[in-house]
Amino acid sequence: MSRNYIPRPDGDFAAYAANFVSAVADFYSTQGLDSDLLIPLKNARDAWDDAYPAHVAAQAAAESARQTKDQARRAFESEMRPVANFVQNFPKTLDSDRATIGLTIKQPTGGVSSGPTTRPVAQIEVGTRLQHTIRISDESTPTKKARPKNTLGAELRAALVSPGEAIPLDPEALRYIALTTNGTATANYPADAGGKTAVYMLRWIGPRGAVGPWSDVATATVAA
Repeated sequence: MSRNYIPRPDGDFAAYAANFVSAVADFYSTQGLDSDLLIPLKNARDAWDDAYPAHVAAQAAAESARQTKDQARRAFESEMRPVANFVQNFPKTLDSDRATIGLTIKQPTGGVSSGPTTRPVAQIEVGTRLQHTIRISDESTPTKKARPKNTLGAELRAALVSPGEAIPLDPEALRYIALTTNGTATANYPADAGGKTAVYMLRWIGPRGAVGPWSDVATATVAA
C-alpha cells in the first residue's frame, strides 16, 4: 500500500488522523473485532494530540519573540547611530578609538593608505580557569612583543566551538574582541564555555583604517 494517503502538512494530518481513529474504531466495532487491538493506535493518537498543540503554541511564541527581538534591535540601532555619529566626528576622536569602538575609520584624502603587510602571531596561555591570555607578536619578529611600525595595534576576533564542531576559518564568522595595542589581550569566558575550543584570528590595523592580512587560526581549549 502506498504511504501517500497520509497527508504531509501537520494541519491536514491532524484532521485526517482524528477521522481515521474514529472511523477505524467504528469499523472494528461493526465487525466484532477486539477493540483492545487499537490501544497502541489510540495511545499514539493521544501523544500526538498533546504534542501538536504544544508545537503550534511554541511556533506562535517563537514568532512573537522574533518580532519582539526585531523591534528591540531597531530601537537599539536607532540609539546607537547618533552616538556613533557624535563619536565619529568629535574633534578629539582618534583612529584607535574608532577601531576599538568598531566605527568606520576614514581613509585619507587623495587615496588609500597602504596597510601592514605582515601578520600577527598569537601564543595562547591557558593556565587560568575560563580565561585565555593572548600574547601577540609579528611573524617577522616572532620573539619580540613590539608591533610593526605604523600600526595602531592588532584587531582580535574569537569564536567558541563545541566538541565535534568544525573550526571556522573565515574571520567574518568570528566576533570582534578588542584592539590591543600593547601585545597582550585577555579573553574571559562564562562557566558553560569550559571544555569548548576558543578560535582566534588577528590582523594589524594601520593608520587611517588600513588593515593587514589575517593571521593563521589559533585555537586553545577553555579550562573548566
